[in-house]
Amino acid sequence: MQADRFDLDAYLARLRLSQPDEPTLAVLTRLQQAHLAAVPFENLDILLGRPIRLDLGSLQAKLVASGRGGYCFEQNTLFQAALEALGFAVRPLAARVRVGGGPVRPRTHMLLHVELPEGGFIADVGFGGDSPLRPLRLEETAEIRDGDTAHRLRREDGLWVLEADSGGGWTDQYAFTLEPQHPADFEVANHFTSTWPRSPFVNTLTAQICTPHRRTILRNRDLVVREAGRQSTSTIRDPEHLLQVLEDEFRLCFPPGTRFAKPEFGDDTASR
Repeated sequence: MQADRFDLDAYLARLRLSQPDEPTLAVLTRLQQAHLAAVPFENLDILLGRPIRLDLGSLQAKLVASGRGGYCFEQNTLFQAALEALGFAVRPLAARVRVGGGPVRPRTHMLLHVELPEGGFIADVGFGGDSPLRPLRLEETAEIRDGDTAHRLRREDGLWVLEADSGGGWTDQYAFTLEPQHPADFEVANHFTSTWPRSPFVNTLTAQICTPHRRTILRNRDLVVREAGRQSTSTIRDPEHLLQVLEDEFRLCFPPGTRFAKPEFGDDTASR
């Protein structure tokens, strides 16, 4: 990662943080929480027919200067650049998503390993509304709880598995190894994820954001808010209501009349 081309001041301003003095666990925690609260997880460019670019210049223009969000490859590539600019030792990793079960999937999730004096930690700002809000120590006994959601790691035949519990019991989120990945690995995975006709990101509109007290998840026409032990669900009525929800809930602003390829409302929803 070429941290010398990274505009750290602009990134910290987007997160409303001042520059920290040194790369500590407390700083990493503060950065991860602030990033998750400020930069929404979303795939809207895919549904507007736009390519997903992972070069640092494009990511800064989109996620920092334009106030947009992105999905895991965008989010964690940007976060890696920020951490390296602050002096953290970071190694990018790849994971196989397990949410929902089913057959073994390709490695289409990016996360980060951060080495600290206290040991190795997993940092991830790209798993959407179910993301861990704090770094997770790389050991089986580690468990963190933020609001109504807990996360932990377990070992499984040479793999590390991230589990989550939002009140219904522990379920697998993704599985990974500590093998370092390279930008070329993520370029291939990004192309597959953003263009394969059966990819969830091609077929489902999503925007998600989380804070320690509230997790908001939009998938197609379903808006779910989990807060204070309660969950509420509402339905997007029409394309203009969708644009209003994107602005109100996720601070994602699009011109009136913008139409995404998904979801379908039974009218003219062609992307433009």
